[in-house]
Amino acid sequence: MNINTFYVAIISAALALSIMGLMFTAVMPGIDLWSKRFFRGYFFILIACCFTSLIDLILSDYLTTRSAEYSMLTLECLLLPLPLPMLTVYLLHCSGDNLRRSKLLFAVVGLSAAYLVLLIYALIYYYNASERQTENRLMYSIMLVPLVGIMLLNLAGAIRRRKRLSHKAFLSFLIAILPMTAALITQIFIEVVPLIDISLVISTLAMYSIILSDQIEQDLCRQREIARQQQEIANQRASVLVLQMRPHFIYNTLMSIYSLCNQDPKKARQVTMDFTNYLRKNFNAVASDSTIPFTTELEHTRAYLAVEQMQFEDMLAVEYDTPFTSFRLPPLTLQPLAENAVKHGMNPYDGPLHIIIRSRRTETGCEITVEDTGPGFDPSDKSEPHTTLENIRQRLEMMCGGSMTITSGDSGTAVKLTIPDSSTE
Repeated sequence: MNINTFYVAIISAALALSIMGLMFTAVMPGIDLWSKRFFRGYFFILIACCFTSLIDLILSDYLTTRSAEYSMLTLECLLLPLPLPMLTVYLLHCSGDNLRRSKLLFAVVGLSAAYLVLLIYALIYYYNASERQTENRLMYSIMLVPLVGIMLLNLAGAIRRRKRLSHKAFLSFLIAILPMTAALITQIFIEVVPLIDISLVISTLAMYSIILSDQIEQDLCRQREIARQQQEIANQRASVLVLQMRPHFIYNTLMSIYSLCNQDPKKARQVTMDFTNYLRKNFNAVASDSTIPFTTELEHTRAYLAVEQMQFEDMLAVEYDTPFTSFRLPPLTLQPLAENAVKHGMNPYDGPLHIIIRSRRTETGCEITVEDTGPGFDPSDKSEPHTTLENIRQRLEMMCGGSMTITSGDSGTAVKLTIPDSSTE
């Protein structure tokens, strides 16, 4: 294998990598629109550079006329510097600099103009004095000096702005700049034609992959922050629900205890204990910022219903069927359902109110059902019962991924809560 064949293989690999990078840019999600457009244009220019160098190498033995060889050389030299100022623009964009006021960009544009002037002079010199190989080589080396200057400015700019860049973004710029700078410096002293192309392509692919992973990581952080904020909102709603505890229930209970102190002191002591337990559970719910065991919520509900049964006596009957209790749920989930059933289901003219509380294990988690024999309500109504139920539904979804369904009619109301496996103990 001669050296020309080896060069063709290297630049062919660079061309294939550039095409692959362009395809990844088109289909990969997770990167912002500005960066997507930048890398799309960047890889397109790299494809043009590699393709031009490849055609030049393949046809080098067949370009016998001076004009054909001159045209290919001109096209290569014009494409070569294009990615370098683009890298400067992307660096300024990532660091939040104003492009119109950036001294770094002005300096890079100045060096690009110097390269263009040297290129024009070198092409004229080359066309008229192509036989003097030593002088042609010297002119080519001088022409590369402004490009090396651009890369050194990019390196200094990245280091200066490292505190404004994420760690991965800063690393990606170093990977993009250092190999290309080394390739240009080497090219000044030793002519290795494919070195610039392959180093530029590999560095760009590495830079793109790091930038992509960095932006995906930032998106994940934003999603975690949104989830945390939603959790805080759910906890605040739980606290608000506690503060909405109805004053008339407290007043009626205290007055009932006062009356029982003379009539039935033993019953008064029991009601006082149940009421105290009920209040303690309410206040504990304020301090809870996560789900609680179902047994805790069930005790809270029992304490509340015990106080209500003392007041309504035979008009309120409660049944518990809760064989499965090894799961967690948001605080103030079951108790408000029972309170809602008593307040809106109790009607002395309709006879005693019967409330049934059930829990059972399912294939996907567990279910809790609160049924009553009250008059029911219209699900399309937006009155207070629905406000309470909607509050419970939202906290259930946010805090444990659960759901709630309501069935209401003339024969009563049934509220079913579904808790997924992730909340079972």
